[in-house]
Amino acid sequence: MDLQLAGRSAFISGSTQGIGYAVADALSAERVEVVVNGRDTTRVRHAVERLRAAHPGSEPRGIVADFADTDAVEQLLSTVGDVDILVNNVGLFGLAEFEQVTDDDWREYFEVNVMSAVRLSRHLLAPMLDRGWGRIIAVGSESGVNVPADMVHYGVTKAALIALGNGLAKRTRGTGVTVNTVLGGPTYSEGVATAIRSIAAERSVPVAAMRDAVIGQNQTTLLERFLEPEEIADVVLWLASPRASATNGAAVRADGGVLTAML
Repeated sequence: MDLQLAGRSAFISGSTQGIGYAVADALSAERVEVVVNGRDTTRVRHAVERLRAAHPGSEPRGIVADFADTDAVEQLLSTVGDVDILVNNVGLFGLAEFEQVTDDDWREYFEVNVMSAVRLSRHLLAPMLDRGWGRIIAVGSESGVNVPADMVHYGVTKAALIALGNGLAKRTRGTGVTVNTVLGGPTYSEGVATAIRSIAAERSVPVAAMRDAVIGQNQTTLLERFLEPEEIADVVLWLASPRASATNGAAVRADGGVLTAML
């Protein structure tokens, strides 16, 4: 199926690895001009090089910026230019007891997980509306719907991301612009894989066994395995395309059946 994306441009925040990189790779395969982003210059350069090698003829570029640094974000906004597809992917993730999460922790999570999307969308939505076409897609989480007790701070920011998308979509009425959120389930990203390898080493058990044990603690997953980043990226890719023009203001589930509600 032709997704009609060739020649479009995209910016993906937090895209040097994991879901963000998988999205950049999927878009590049559809001949989208992608801009990747990360906090580390070397990681950004390597991501750009990997995309060029995987997709000869593509012209990806990178912008280094830490979304916890407002000055760095302002610099990014001044250089990113107008893009057709914005993927708000960057985010902090971590387990912590509610009582142990400080005000500074809360501020950092909101700064990165929520305000990154606010600032990028505020900068790029109006030009999309002027051109009459555009896509804003947030990589959210099922934790924004079913907030975990050991990740309240994370779940609250992901709930805010869903609300942001719902509100912004109402501003696109009668245009070719859409705003949607993907509710990802437990995904075997680099961060999760690193944590599982560390635990497996501490307990002297095979990594695969530890991975299966961790996901096995989830009582509602229908897949009974971690999702791969590419599976989330495929949903983002669809929503980015003109083929998904009828989907707007939605929280689209790619959660592996973790959420038990019908809607």
